[in-house]
Amino acid sequence: MSGLSLRELPMESWMSHLPCALWDTPLYHLAIPGSHNAITYCLDMNDRSPVDLTQPDMLQKLDKYMKPLIRPFVYKWAITQEYTIKQQLDCGIRYCDLRIAHRPNDSSTDLYFYHGVYTTLTVETVLMEIREWLDAHPKEEVLTLRNLWALGYQVIVSYEHNIVNCNSDLWPHIPYWWANKCKAEALIEAFEHRKQHGRPGGFFVTGINLTEDLKYICTHPTESLKDLVMSTYPTLLSWVKEQTPGSKVGSLNIIAGDFITESHFVPTVVMLNEKLLKWSS
Repeated sequence: MSGLSLRELPMESWMSHLPCALWDTPLYHLAIPGSHNAITYCLDMNDRSPVDLTQPDMLQKLDKYMKPLIRPFVYKWAITQEYTIKQQLDCGIRYCDLRIAHRPNDSSTDLYFYHGVYTTLTVETVLMEIREWLDAHPKEEVLTLRNLWALGYQVIVSYEHNIVNCNSDLWPHIPYWWANKCKAEALIEAFEHRKQHGRPGGFFVTGINLTEDLKYICTHPTESLKDLVMSTYPTLLSWVKEQTPGSKVGSLNIIAGDFITESHFVPTVVMLNEKLLKWSS
């Protein structure tokens, strides 16, 4: 690599190709691309379980009594990624947002991923895929810099549950900044306001994933979440380019998005680390 440019880094192994000047930088001061609801590429189209209870009551009632008509809309707005977990890792994703649940009325102990409806793949199957990818990337797998490479660690697992207090292998919950907006401008405004109050001390995620409400879905019956995301990515990525990693007030760390393989999302986030190089030079 010439100069300070990170533009030409191979995205499938960008961490292990970072300049050594960043090897001692804490991971929570780097800019790291993440995948929001990473396993929704395999939602079960035949799932007949109730929709997510966090959804509006009206949607739950419509789904209960008009499932054949409502489910196509649910799927269009529940799928946030179209590529497999291996393909996302190859694209440079280094943070995966995983929503895990047990299917109701399932007598097995299998766990699935969930976003409105359940996935066809179990948690065990996806973890095996991740392990295969890690085995093929013996250095990149550690998701860290010099100190954790030396220890041979591979993956940081954060779990949003008080069970982490009883399990030393699990990291505490990583805060996820969620704006709950369906317009890019409103999302950016919410994050700019939040940045004024400072960043958390450790890892944290800024989710540039837009969130549609029932009104938006009903007024855009021919669209999907992908249509919404792709139409707003130019605005969102322009904002991302202006951000800085690091420890200062207003700095960002992990940035997660939807349909991360469909744009220049990953390289845009990785390139932010160039600002750390300029400051240290």
